[in-house]
Amino acid sequence: MNVIECSKLTKTYFRKKALDQLSFQIEADKITGLIGRNGAGKTTLLKMIAGFIKQTSGEVKVFDERPFDSLTVSANSIFVDDQMSFPPAVPLGELLQVAESFYPNWDQQLAQRLFDYFSFDPKNYHNRLSKGKTSTFNAIIGLAARTPLTIFDEPTTGMDASVRTDFYRALLKDYIAHPRTIIISSHHLDEIEDLLEDVLLIHHGQKHLHLPISDLKEWAIGIQGPKVTALEFIDGREIIHQKMIGSNTLYAVVKNVFSESTLDRARTDGLELSAVQASDLCVYLTSETKGGIDDVFDRNEPGADD
Repeated sequence: MNVIECSKLTKTYFRKKALDQLSFQIEADKITGLIGRNGAGKTTLLKMIAGFIKQTSGEVKVFDERPFDSLTVSANSIFVDDQMSFPPAVPLGELLQVAESFYPNWDQQLAQRLFDYFSFDPKNYHNRLSKGKTSTFNAIIGLAARTPLTIFDEPTTGMDASVRTDFYRALLKDYIAHPRTIIISSHHLDEIEDLLEDVLLIHHGQKHLHLPISDLKEWAIGIQGPKVTALEFIDGREIIHQKMIGSNTLYAVVKNVFSESTLDRARTDGLELSAVQASDLCVYLTSETKGGIDDVFDRNEPGADD
C-alpha cells in the first residue's frame, strides 16, 4: 500500500520551479530519507505532502486524498520542523498535556520520559528555548504523536552531536515498536543512513534516485590507480566523480555495472576497488562538476584544459 503518490508534481514560485515533474510513491510503514542539497526542493515537497501548500500542476495524494485542506491528512500526519509554533502563554509541561487532545495515538508516558531525559523545565516556554532545545522539544512532539505519517524536515537543526544521536536512537526504537510511515529530510545522509529503508534523492526539484538504502550502497564503485590504466578501465562507463591524487594517480567513482570477472581483471591490472559511502555518492551525484570543488582551482592551472 502506498501512503504517498506523486505524479508529475510541479511547484513554481515567480517563474522558478521548486519542483519539476516529480513522480514517486512511498509505501506504508517505511522510513524514507528525503535527501538533497539546500534549495533542492525538499521543504516545498514536504509541505505539499502535509497539505500546507498546493502544487502548480501534477498530482499528489496522501492516504488516497489530495492533502491540501484535507481533514483526513491533517488528522493522520504531523509536520515537524524548526518553525513549529505553539501558544506563547502555555508552558511546556502543559503543552504536552494539551497535545493528547490533538493526536489520537499520543503517548503521554513516552513524551514525559523524553521531556525529563532531555532536561526540560515544565514551567519554561517554547519561544524562550534555544535553537537546539526548540528542535529537541519539537522532535518529542513528533515522536510521541505517533501519527500514521510523520514528517521530519531537518529535525536536528541546532542540536549538538550527542542529542542528535539520542534522537535518532529514540526514533528507531519507537518505530520498531510502533511502525508507521516516516519521512526524514536531510542534506546529511551520513547521520541518518542507518535508520533508513529507502532514499529519495532530489536535485533541482527533480527525482535523481529513489531506491532502497541497501541498493544505494552498491550503486557505485570507487576505482583508483595509475592514471592511464584507470582511464582505460572507465572509458565508456558512467562516471560520477573523478579527481587526481598526486601527479599520476586517478580516483574515479563510476556506476557499478561490472561483472566479477571484470573487477578481477581490474585488480590484476593494479587498480584498487572500494565501496563508496552513500553520503559521498549523493554529494557526487548532485555536484555540478565531476571533480567537485577541485575543478574551481584546476581550471586556473596552466594546461588544465590540455
